[in-house]
This record gives sequence, structure tokens and C-alpha cells, in this order.
Amino acid sequence: MTKFKQEDVWIFNPERECMTIEERRKLQLKRLKKVVKYAYENVEFYRNLYDEAGVKPEDIQTLEDIQKLPFITKDDLRKTYPFDMQAAPKDDWIEVHSTSGTTGIPTVAAYTRKDIDIWGECVARGLASLGVHKNDIVNVAYGFGLFTGGHGAQYGAQKIGALAVPMSSGNTQKQMNFLKDFPADFLCCTPSYALYLAESFEKAGIDPKSIPLKGGLYGAEMWTEEIRQKLEKKFDISAQNIYGLTEVIGPGVSTECHIKDGMHIAEDHFYPEIINPETLEVLPDGEHGEIVFTSLTKTGMPVIRYRTKDLTSLNHEKCECGRTTVRMSRITGRSDDMLKVKGVIVFPKQVEEVIMSMDELSPAYLIKVSRPGLMDVIEVFVEIDQANFSDSMTDLETLKQIIAHKLKDAIGIAVKVTLAEPYSLPRSEGKAVRVIDERNFD
Repeated sequence: MTKFKQEDVWIFNPERECMTIEERRKLQLKRLKKVVKYAYENVEFYRNLYDEAGVKPEDIQTLEDIQKLPFITKDDLRKTYPFDMQAAPKDDWIEVHSTSGTTGIPTVAAYTRKDIDIWGECVARGLASLGVHKNDIVNVAYGFGLFTGGHGAQYGAQKIGALAVPMSSGNTQKQMNFLKDFPADFLCCTPSYALYLAESFEKAGIDPKSIPLKGGLYGAEMWTEEIRQKLEKKFDISAQNIYGLTEVIGPGVSTECHIKDGMHIAEDHFYPEIINPETLEVLPDGEHGEIVFTSLTKTGMPVIRYRTKDLTSLNHEKCECGRTTVRMSRITGRSDDMLKVKGVIVFPKQVEEVIMSMDELSPAYLIKVSRPGLMDVIEVFVEIDQANFSDSMTDLETLKQIIAHKLKDAIGIAVKVTLAEPYSLPRSEGKAVRVIDERNFD
């Protein structure tokens, strides 16, 4: 029995979150026509793109007509760095955010007051589905700065009227002290950092369950059902998923409700499509593929048919929570981060599911792929859980063989397993780094 109470959850904006499909499609079409015209008239990139494709704003007469428009990608946003994709005049900008740029030139987005208000509402919808109310305290341990995570969670909490504590990520001892001395009702951060906090409390001799948290929205990285179960067990909370991208608006594009059967997309603001990443064909409901978003109401930097590279599926069935918005399944990977090892496609999520299913192991792990000779080698470093640590060589060798067998069954190829002592693998106070690919493809 968790401290989370289902009767505390609520719907922030029933008028929008519980619309009929017909009402929503009518609103989406109205907003789609408006944003395409707005982008065409105010952004040279879109004007050139659509002219080259032979399509005009007035050609959009149905929602299906969106397929007449070309896709855009992160490379397009990089080519227009820093501000050539902005549609609103500079006088209307009140905030700027950016991606990290770790894989190339960063994506920079300017936000208008309207954008910030919409963003706050989208996150507020997710927080309401978690049970956050006006008098609650929300500890925000996502990063701040140019990263959207911390700001989005703070805006959402403030939209509800809750007290937002902008702790940011890092300084874990201070974070632990604050959670003890100024107890929050809810914690928003990456799932890997939440697990790290739980471990840190345990190392300090404090039961994480004694921290009066009720729940949290965890995102900014892919995570599995097994991680959810560990989080909920360690803190005695409800752990729910939140998804977003800086390019689209930030966290809050979709969030899980207490039913935990997919993330509700704020469809009145973001129009989703699922495509085959190879053929670019739009796929029907239930089919797994790459999700594409069109921001219907964003004025600073609207994105139209933006390819996210995130792999998921859509479910339009009405949810038990009462919301009628489409739900996207948990992200299973990215079309550009899958590993091809010995001709086999491997997603880090497959490895994580095995590790999280074993009580003998901690949530920390690292995948290293190398090519010391002519063949690829995949090595998985796993950390023994402190409660199950044994220095018996026989026990350790047996455990290693069990892990290797489970991993081979999961991904289809043999892996080298290296056991690490408790708390020896690196932890992250932001997005966790799980994969190191040392192969040289030049």
C-alpha cells in the first residue's frame, strides 16, 4: 500500500483532456491550418521547403492533408542555428532553451509568453494525474539552465498552485537533507537519479520509505517497467512517466496517468503521427514506429512534422482515467541509437530489462561495445546489490553465468559479463550514460 492515494488524482482541464474525437479533430484541423500558414509567412525555411515541395498553406483542408507536407529533422534545425527557425518577432521572446549539443550543433528554441503558458499547462495536466494539488510541495531535481526539464516541471507545479522547490540536479547530499528537513510530496527528476537517491539514503542508514514522498513524474531518459517497480518499492510511491523534447516544447508533450497504460499526449497542442522510419509511410493505430510531432499552438518556434527518432506506438482507446487523448506507449528506443553488434540489432532497453529483473543486481549498469580484432565484442558491466553481495568465487561465477544466459536469450547473441562491487559503477545526477561504443567505423 503506497502513500499515493488514487482518490487524490484529478483532471486539470476536462474540457480539453476529455473532448470527443470529433471535437478534437475539428480543433486540431483549425490549429493545423493556422500554424502552417503562420510558419510559411514568418519562417524562410518553411517557405522554401513548401515551395520546393509544391504545397501551399491553403492545400491543408483535412488532417490527412498534413501528409502533403515534408518532414523536418534535427539536422534541419541545426542548419538554421541559432534563430532562423523562430517565427515570432524577437520582441515577443521571453525565454530561450537549448539541447545539450552533445551529438552536434545544439537546437535552440525561443519561447513567447503564450508558449510558456501552454508548456506550464501541459505539465500541470501530468502532475494532476499524479495527484498534485495546490497545497503540495514538488521537489524539482531535473537540471535547470538551458535544459528544459527543470523549468517545465516548475512551471507545471506553479500552474496548479503547488510550491515548487527548484533543487536542480547534483549535490546529492544537499538533496537528501532537503528531502528530510523540508519534505516534499512529489519528486520530479530522471528515474536513474531517483534510484541513486534511494541508494544514497540506504547507504546513510535511512529507509527511503521514511521520506514522505507520494509520487513523481520521471523522464528525460528511457526507462523500463522494471525500474518503475524498483522505484515504487524503494520509496513506496507512484512513479509515472513524462515525455517531451526541447524541439517540440519540453517535458509535458505526454504524461502517464495513474492507470499507467501509456502516456496521454496533449493532442490539442501536439499532433502525433507514427511512421516507418525506413519508408516514411504513416502507420495505423497500434503499429510500432517513429513518432512525429507537429506543434499546433507554439508561436516561438513551431515545428511541423518533426521526426523525433523515438520509437513507440499510439492507442486511441479511451483510458480508464476518463481522458480521451491518444496514448503513446513507453519509448522502446531510438531509430538512431540502436546498436548493431555481429549483425544483430540490440537496444539498451533489452539489457536493462534483464538486469532490473534480478534482485541480486543493483540498477547501475554499463554496456561497452568494442572491436579489438575483426569481431565485435559486447561487454555488460553489472553491479551486485549490497544486500546480496557475496565474496564467494563460486557464487559469483554462478551469478555471472546466469546473467550471461539471460542476456543471450534476450538479445540473441553472447555477451561478456563483468561483475562490479556495490556502488562502484558511475552514477549520474542527470541523464544516465548507459552505452559506450568504442568501435571505429571510419
